[in-house]
Amino acid sequence: MTNIANSPPIYELGPQHYDAVEAAKFPEKKLRYFNPHLNLQMIPDFTVDHLWNFEPLNNNISKPLALRYHGHQFRHYNPDLGDGRGFLYAQIFSNNQWYDLGTKGSGTTPYSRSGDGRLTLKGAVREALATETLESYGVNTSKTACIFETGESLVRGDEPSPTRSAVLTRYSLGHIRIGTFQRLAYFNQLDEVKKLTKYVLKYYYQNETKNLDWNNDLDVATRFLQCISDRLAHLAAQVMIAGFVHGVLNSDNINVSGELFDYGPYRFLPDYDPNFTAAYFDQQGLYCFSEQPNNFLWNLAQLVHCLTKANPELPGQLLLENFEEQFNDYLYQAFQNKLNVRFQDDQTTTEAISLFFQTVVDKAIKYEEAFFAFHSARLNQELPAAIAQMPSAQLLKKLIAAATVIDPEKNYHAYFKRDKPETLLIDEIEAIWKPIASMDDWTLFENKIQSLRLLRGLYKL
Repeated sequence: MTNIANSPPIYELGPQHYDAVEAAKFPEKKLRYFNPHLNLQMIPDFTVDHLWNFEPLNNNISKPLALRYHGHQFRHYNPDLGDGRGFLYAQIFSNNQWYDLGTKGSGTTPYSRSGDGRLTLKGAVREALATETLESYGVNTSKTACIFETGESLVRGDEPSPTRSAVLTRYSLGHIRIGTFQRLAYFNQLDEVKKLTKYVLKYYYQNETKNLDWNNDLDVATRFLQCISDRLAHLAAQVMIAGFVHGVLNSDNINVSGELFDYGPYRFLPDYDPNFTAAYFDQQGLYCFSEQPNNFLWNLAQLVHCLTKANPELPGQLLLENFEEQFNDYLYQAFQNKLNVRFQDDQTTTEAISLFFQTVVDKAIKYEEAFFAFHSARLNQELPAAIAQMPSAQLLKKLIAAATVIDPEKNYHAYFKRDKPETLLIDEIEAIWKPIASMDDWTLFENKIQSLRLLRGLYKL
């Protein structure tokens, strides 16, 4: 059941956390993508136009809100951030959980700086493809609710210009970032840090707050840090097994709900390469594939600094020291889930992971294709010729054959009867975009979305 409550939670934080803004006036509205699986149609009086004209829903946010935040960008602190081309305009209560509807590309705000507040249509298409793929791969991600093309032409340095413009609406647990806490700490608003901590626990971690003394600020901050550390460790493990490179894991891009979001220059790994980067401007490799767990930890440390400033007795360093163990536990779990098996003990799991990376390290097989080839459903099939003679591949297949299958029904899914897995490499994205750009032909995009949705439920990392 999806509904609207009497008052959206964001108002509990107060106007010091956001600015009321107006959406830009666009010349056209062409619906290019709508996600039917979010059950937005169940909201009383909802129409698709609400995703375009941003009229307030009943008993909801009365005017769009640009949220305030700071953040580290490539490890340099930037106090001039905030929602510069998007806003929050509705909060929805569904299945005992609150969700946000937030935009990208909806016009300028007080935080746009010199930007135009717009999003290219290609950028919107790329984000929709990312969220659909990640969700199908079992990664905890924001979801794309819709894309509207606006009829404007934009000039961009990283795309052939002029290029088309769009507004994308995200559906996610929330838009509170580590950078939101950093802004409050920067202005020494320590009571607001405590208030925001309670807000996040209340609305994002309600299942983890049993027996919590809400009047004890130290206990609240400790519980929050334990919760977010656990979720970010889990998310980091999911990202690594999915072979995803976010590209810009700045602290303003880390959502304290534990969802991955805000997709810019992302890539999925083609071949296994620990130094693979997604952003052309990341020339130092700060956010390369193998550094992503460290980036989550580094950003978590910035949050600890903010919380400790408000709660000096917080055992922040002790909790940070647990992150590596949490990540490793989740990585072991995600690796086995991806293959649909449980190995008999940690030693065997460690051996299996080692054999897997011995197999993929020389790039004889694509990263996602290797997981596909070793899935429990394909035990009776020959290994791909490129790795069939590798001792590591043969040993790994024996370990998988001796392991316990987690869900036998998955082994009969039609997906595993295919020759190759569903992927989203950069060449595929460009191939999908080309007919959209040249002929306004969305067939490849629509077919890709449908193919990706056939995987739903097969992977839970």
